[in-house]
Amino acid sequence: MEIYKSPYEAYPFLSDGIEDLRCDFELMTDGLASLTGLLRSKVEDLELRSELLWVCELIYHLNPALRTPLKVTEAEKDRLLSASERLRARCEGRCQRFVLTQGCEAACVAHVLRVGAKDLVRLIYRHVRQGHQVSPLLIDIANILSGYFFHLALCLNALSGVPEYPFVSRNY
Repeated sequence: MEIYKSPYEAYPFLSDGIEDLRCDFELMTDGLASLTGLLRSKVEDLELRSELLWVCELIYHLNPALRTPLKVTEAEKDRLLSASERLRARCEGRCQRFVLTQGCEAACVAHVLRVGAKDLVRLIYRHVRQGHQVSPLLIDIANILSGYFFHLALCLNALSGVPEYPFVSRNY
């Protein structure tokens, strides 16, 4: 069956087959970078604003990584990991296990980004299970992004004076 391909297609790979996850990955990274820009617009702390601009750029450098060689470095991974660890230490004690994903608007956006990074990891693993090679660095960075945005959400709530509310699961 031939599929109609619009001459106005917004991105050249949108009509790729459903088994080809590369376009989905690119759309996900584009969405994460766009939401990172939105989050940056809601953050007043100048150091965090600068860092978020760097994170946005890093995410865009991941964008073609399933189609072309990964151009992100170990040093950038280490920088992201250090930023995540710095945020974790900065908000030490705000979270014992799980917290409800609520708070100031910026923290809520950070939580959405945290989940989006996990979606990205899941898609990468699906791509690998299809038999494709993926750099472990890509998997590491996508996972670190999730932790980074989680710790950032806690810090943004702390900066706004918003308490965290623990979530106690009925299942675990």
